[in-house]
Amino acid sequence: MPKIDPETQQLYDEINGMIQKFKDDQKSKADCTLGEKCGDMSDVPKIRFSSKKILKGHINKVNSVHFAGDSRHCVTGSLDGKLIIWDTWTANKVQIIPLRSAWVMTVAFSPSGNFVACGGMDNQCTVYDVNNRDASGVAKMVRELIGYEGFLSSCRFLDDGHLITGSGDMKICHWDLEKGVKTMDFNGHAGDIAGLSLSPDMNTYITGSVDKTAKLWDVREQGHKQMFFGHDMDVSSVCYHPSGFGFASCSEDQTARMYDLRADQQIGLYEPPQKNTGFTSCALSTSGRYLLCAGIEGNVHSWDAMKQRHTGTLSGHENRITCISLCPNGMCLASTSWDQQVRLWL
Repeated sequence: MPKIDPETQQLYDEINGMIQKFKDDQKSKADCTLGEKCGDMSDVPKIRFSSKKILKGHINKVNSVHFAGDSRHCVTGSLDGKLIIWDTWTANKVQIIPLRSAWVMTVAFSPSGNFVACGGMDNQCTVYDVNNRDASGVAKMVRELIGYEGFLSSCRFLDDGHLITGSGDMKICHWDLEKGVKTMDFNGHAGDIAGLSLSPDMNTYITGSVDKTAKLWDVREQGHKQMFFGHDMDVSSVCYHPSGFGFASCSEDQTARMYDLRADQQIGLYEPPQKNTGFTSCALSTSGRYLLCAGIEGNVHSWDAMKQRHTGTLSGHENRITCISLCPNGMCLASTSWDQQVRLWL
C-alpha cells in the first residue's frame, strides 16, 4: 500500500472525526435500544425454510436473482453469459436469453413481469421484453442503456417505463425506457455503489456503497435525504423494511444492521454465532420479523430482527452465495451461488 502523505492523512483524520461526531450525536439522542423495547416479545421459531428445489441450467457462477411481481417467476444471471427465466412452481425454464457479455453482475424483473434487465462489466444496462421474441426466438432486446464509466452493480424497475441503476462509477441514473434517455444522472456515493432497494410505495430508495455508507433518496430528486454510518467495510446489500420506515444492510465486516429512518440511526446489530463469515446479500420477511443474510461461506443466516437473536442457518450451497431474493408474497426464497446452482427455499 503506498504511503499516505501528511496532508491526505490529515484529511482522512478530519473526515473520520466528523463521522465519529455524527455517531456520538446520534447515540446521545437514543433514549432506548431495540433490545430493551422488544425484550418482552415472544420468541419466533427457528427458520423453517428448507431447500425444496434446485434449478439447474447454468454452467458457471450465478451472480444474481430477482423475482417478478407474481411471486412465481424469477430471473437469474450467470457468468455463462445467459439469463434464465424460471417458473419456480415447476422448476422449469421459461426462457433462456443469451447475452452479448458474459460478465453479468445484476438482474431485475419488472413488477409486471413484462421486462427483465441486466448489466455488469460491460458498463451498460440491457432491457429485454419477455413477451416478444426476435427472429432467433429469444426475448427481444428493447433497450441498451449506455453511458456508464464503471460496471453496473444494481438495477431496479420502478415500472415498465422507468428504471434506476447504480454503478461502479459512483453514479445513480434514472432512465425513461420509452424514450431511452436518462432523466437523472448524478454522483451518489464516494465509492462504487453495491446495492439498491426500492421502498414498498416506490417513492424512495436506499443505496449501499463501498464507501461504508447507505443513503436514502427520493425518486424525484437528486440529493440524498439521509446518510447512515455503521459498517466497517463495504456495504454489500441493502433491503427496505416492509413497513417503509427502515432498512437492513449487510457487509463483509461480518455484520448485518438495521436502521430506522425516523430515528435517523442504526437500531439493530446482527452477527453470526461463530463470527466467521461476511455477507453478500440480505432480505427481510414480509412481516419484517426475520432478517436473512447470504454468507460467503455458503449458508444463509437468519435472525429475529426485533430481538436480534440468531434463529438458524440454511445449508446446501457448496460455495459462496452471491444473492438472495424473497418473492413478494414471502413464501419462497431464491439463492444463487458460485456452485452454479439456484436453490429455492420453501
